[in-house]
Amino acid sequence: MEPFARLDAAAAPIGVPNIDTDQIIPARFLTTTTKDGLGRNLFADWRYEKDGRERKEFVLNKPESRGAAVLVGGNNFGCGSSREHAPQALMRWGIRAIVGGSYGEIFFGNCVMLGIPCLTVSQADLEWLQREIGKAPQAPVHVDVDKQEVRFGERVIKAAVPEGPRKQLVAGTWDSTAVLLDAGAAIEATAGKLPYVKGY
Repeated sequence: MEPFARLDAAAAPIGVPNIDTDQIIPARFLTTTTKDGLGRNLFADWRYEKDGRERKEFVLNKPESRGAAVLVGGNNFGCGSSREHAPQALMRWGIRAIVGGSYGEIFFGNCVMLGIPCLTVSQADLEWLQREIGKAPQAPVHVDVDKQEVRFGERVIKAAVPEGPRKQLVAGTWDSTAVLLDAGAAIEATAGKLPYVKGY
């Protein structure tokens, strides 16, 4: 795990509200036993025609959005089913931070588990950011999880991250499984002191 305090990167705006996890990664791509390759199927029904050709008008297919590491979404982003593949697909496409109006609760938690911060901004700021990025898609967006800010050009936007996830991201302790594995010796020592565990 690496700490995530701040990021400067190009952004891709997708301002549609209520984008659910099935739109982020359609169910037909969930048959794989690993998460490898999920990035190429990110927003598959929006990115591709039925014959496999890319839809040039979709933002992630535009040349200026190739390599974008910040996704600027709408409200209720990641709603729907609790699908771990959705943030995995975003991460494997190259998304490292998301800015939006609100998020599906389970999606938000799954993003934190991958070290992807989901920052919440006001509706007015969100609309401004989407509009201005559209005008200058190669200009970097500055995401600061520690200060809870998003900056684009000269404008600084207040961007909320709940305190628990913010601390996890900044400290690099966002992966709870890795934290448990790192604490193996301490867990064994504690278990050895418990009368209902000792000797088993």
